[in-house]
Amino acid sequence: MISQNTIDTVFETARVEEVIGDFVNLKRAGSNFKGLSPFSDERSPSFMVSPAKGIWKDFSSGKGGNSVAFLMEHSHFTYPEAIRYLARKYNIEIEETEQTDAEKAITDVRESMYLVSEFAKEYFHKTLLNTEEGKAIGLSYFKERGFTSETIKKFSLGYSPETWDALTKEALGKGYKLEFLESTGLTIAREDRPFDRFKGRVMFPIESMSGRVLGFGGRILTNDKKAAKYLNSPESDIYHKSKVLYGIFQAKQAIAKQNNCYLVEGYTDVIQFNQAGIENVVASSGTALTPDQIRLVNRLTKNITVLFDGDAAGLRASIRGIDLILEEGMNVRVCTFPDGEDPDSFARKNSHDDLVAYLEENSKDFIQFKASILMNEAKNDPIKKADLIRDMVTSISKIPDRIQREVYIQECARIMDISEQVLVSTLAQLIQKDLAEVNKKQKQEQKPFEVYRNQNPKNTGYSGGDPEDPRVGPPDGYPGEPGYMEEPAGKVDILYGFERKIIEILLLYGNVLEDFEDVFLKADEEGNVKEVSEKRKYKVYEKVYLSLQEDEVELSNTLFQDIFNNIMEFYNQNETFSLDKYLMHLQPEFAQEVTNILMEDEKVVIHNWEGQNIFPKQKNETIEQNVSDTIFSMRWFLVSGIISDLKNSLLTDPQEDNSELLSMVVDYSKLLNNFSRKLGRVVVPYHS
Repeated sequence: MISQNTIDTVFETARVEEVIGDFVNLKRAGSNFKGLSPFSDERSPSFMVSPAKGIWKDFSSGKGGNSVAFLMEHSHFTYPEAIRYLARKYNIEIEETEQTDAEKAITDVRESMYLVSEFAKEYFHKTLLNTEEGKAIGLSYFKERGFTSETIKKFSLGYSPETWDALTKEALGKGYKLEFLESTGLTIAREDRPFDRFKGRVMFPIESMSGRVLGFGGRILTNDKKAAKYLNSPESDIYHKSKVLYGIFQAKQAIAKQNNCYLVEGYTDVIQFNQAGIENVVASSGTALTPDQIRLVNRLTKNITVLFDGDAAGLRASIRGIDLILEEGMNVRVCTFPDGEDPDSFARKNSHDDLVAYLEENSKDFIQFKASILMNEAKNDPIKKADLIRDMVTSISKIPDRIQREVYIQECARIMDISEQVLVSTLAQLIQKDLAEVNKKQKQEQKPFEVYRNQNPKNTGYSGGDPEDPRVGPPDGYPGEPGYMEEPAGKVDILYGFERKIIEILLLYGNVLEDFEDVFLKADEEGNVKEVSEKRKYKVYEKVYLSLQEDEVELSNTLFQDIFNNIMEFYNQNETFSLDKYLMHLQPEFAQEVTNILMEDEKVVIHNWEGQNIFPKQKNETIEQNVSDTIFSMRWFLVSGIISDLKNSLLTDPQEDNSELLSMVVDYSKLLNNFSRKLGRVVVPYHS
């Protein structure tokens, strides 16, 4: 693992405007920088970078965070990959934390395999471009395929000489160990003499999403019937064929920006499409599509278009992979090329505009496509037709989204001329069967005394977002779960606003020392108890924490509560609070919300309000009043909710003796009047 010292050094050294400036054309806007969003197509800049805060915010997509978050979002690095990228950029030596001998050995082996693979990529590429054999055989082949010099460089295409041990000899001479040449599959060991696996082949490096070389594909150019046309690296510690997509490194940004991924079969399909100007394309490299490969695409987009060549014989087997895509909750379209054409040949023969137009016009929803294929097979055979309908419904049952399933059922009923009710009934049976199998498996795996997530989290931070996202879940579970109850939108939004304001206060002013009014009860000489107030100094974070503790209140939005706990932990562990230092250690799952809060002021720059003689009030002008008003307003809201519940109880059974409930309503109403006095305005309860 990367040491914390290295991570701290990276965050302290990296300048957010420099990191993002490598990918986005930034222009100064006051103390900030702005530019066009790299995540959406826009003409007016809505992307803002704040060097002072060390964060960025894209107002068009809502994304934001620090420099590491940008690399994770834009280049789709993992957290360690982003840290390593920045360390290389700023020439920071990476320290590894203490590991066991076994862990060190595993890390060293994997890193050595990456290094020898990188060497091999460069060796094959230079051999292609700089040797007579490489130019005569390999380069001429790529030129015949129509690949330009820029394309060859972009994909680091190469050539492995016909000599038995050319690569092996060169690598050993450069100090690389034979064991790593063997473990990556570049060299095949023989007792008498090791030799190159890929001799006499043009080479296609296979890279990870972050650009590390995992393995190779090699194509033979001779007519040797005994040799495989394509040969891939064997499975290794760094290369797992089922978890890799060819071209994902070159395609990732285009996939995210276009919000669609074209899936093809071969290396040259990917390269030819890229050269034609369609970069959002990857290949399964001739293997059956796997869930791991689909999840790679799912990190970038929910939309995938599967491209098939004109060979109708292979279509039936190929469309089985669509069910796997559906299970991942993705939207699937399918496009086939004319007979005798594949993506490679079709892209070579057509201009960019014609290719784009063909894909748009011929991409079909998977239901339409699969139905047309299966119906041709069934023809007038009622038994086959029944089987294919069952097959279609099975595919639809894989879709997680209920609304999408219903839409597809309606479409399927129309295409196949069958009662929608029959399809719904069949679908229900399949889903019930799947649920029974899942429940059975869970019972078998369940361990005693294991703690499970509460099925009905009291999370009143819901504001109409994704019901799958626990950070914005509705107040009493999710629709369809036991105990789910709708909450009035206004009530939810108000509490959400108060809790968000508390996080903002802690981030911006938590370390500021202010005079706050403390109210307490005091007995006079005659024994009469009265309310007394006096000014006491607190740091803002202390006042907020004590106030919530006094009311025994936790933030109802789970994301806000997690951020609150994280901030409090940081305050307690550090004598002084530095926003820069806190943001350095900001957890990725908190980055977007924290950035949203901190960058709201930058909307002034984006919209040029001051240029229109609109001058927003600065937040730090009245910190004490800001904090006190927020706390009292939140108390006021919560108490008015209690009063509302009590009134509802009174209405439920007016015949009972409700004197105690009436007394509680009166007491809480007095408390509301007290809040009104503190806030200096008339209180109208939020709850009816």
